[in-house]
Amino acid sequence: MNNEKIGWGIIGCGVIAPLHADAVQANEQAELVEVCDIVEQKADKLADEHDCSYVTSIEELLANDDIQAVSICTPSGMHSEQAIAAAQSGKHILCEKPLDITLEKIDAMIEAAETNAVKLAGVFQLRTYPSFQKVRQAVRDGKIGKLVLGECHQKWFRAHEYYASGDWRATWELDGGGALMNQCIHSVDLLTWIMGDIARLSSYCRRLVRNVEVEDTSVTNLEFTNGALGSFVGTTSVTPAENRLLEIHGDTGTIKVESERITKWAVEGEEEAIEDEEVQEGTATDPAAVAAAGHIAHVQDLCEAIINDREPTIPGREARKAVEIIKAIYLSSRLGGSTVELPLSYEDDSPGIYPPQTWPEW
Repeated sequence: MNNEKIGWGIIGCGVIAPLHADAVQANEQAELVEVCDIVEQKADKLADEHDCSYVTSIEELLANDDIQAVSICTPSGMHSEQAIAAAQSGKHILCEKPLDITLEKIDAMIEAAETNAVKLAGVFQLRTYPSFQKVRQAVRDGKIGKLVLGECHQKWFRAHEYYASGDWRATWELDGGGALMNQCIHSVDLLTWIMGDIARLSSYCRRLVRNVEVEDTSVTNLEFTNGALGSFVGTTSVTPAENRLLEIHGDTGTIKVESERITKWAVEGEEEAIEDEEVQEGTATDPAAVAAAGHIAHVQDLCEAIINDREPTIPGREARKAVEIIKAIYLSSRLGGSTVELPLSYEDDSPGIYPPQTWPEW
């Protein structure tokens, strides 16, 4: 390999792994060295497509001295164990969402990264999009005044075939939940990244359509620490799917974003110039329709963090927040929609609290 580049490995060769491979190969500071999957056919296929070697053992990949950083692209409930092993091997880490499915496991991987002096970065690619960065900056600059309401609706569709494509999908044990933990976590992170931290929430989660053990539909009321109120609707059970809708309201202005395009810019003193561009459905219906730009940005950021010895833009403690919010949503629903205060304790996150043993019958 080129010694001037950061050698990269990929752990897990499923649906999201090709995006990481493409992102590494698009980066002049990184080089894809090796990929790993316990299913040799998957590893072989990804390696062949990206002209690198493959192994079927994570231990073998982590022992490769040509690798300085790894992407973790395995089922969610396996992330912590693999990230800890990577950190102990001296590898920097880019971990797919969620970091893991319990706060205790996430804290263990954060501690391992700190103890072994490696970088741990989370994947929330929506934060890298210019439209959302523009919205966040406008809010930070006070362009819409005092924050009043922050709402996000993610009404998506996932077919039975999607859930049947992997035995870990839609399980509490390895997926950590359903529509919220797998699909909507990006929107949960986005809403709080723009609006600020959440103080308390109340929620109802239900399995209404899909024959799975986790939720496919949820509705949540929010109160932010800055006093603003909000709501979040997340589902993979509606037909037809709709694009993500983000609405941020202040006492002097309103901004709306549909999918990744700003559709309303009612900011005092600024002309509302909305591009006449069709909004694409994308991942609302197709889980593989993820653009590579966000992952390219994440790989670039981790490379720069390694080279300049700084924190990644989304370090582990920041990526942890969305998981904590979702666990609070599950807890509230388990308690019949009761208000749950944040932050959560490990006791709140214990397996005995949720998931619900049975779903209401309608």
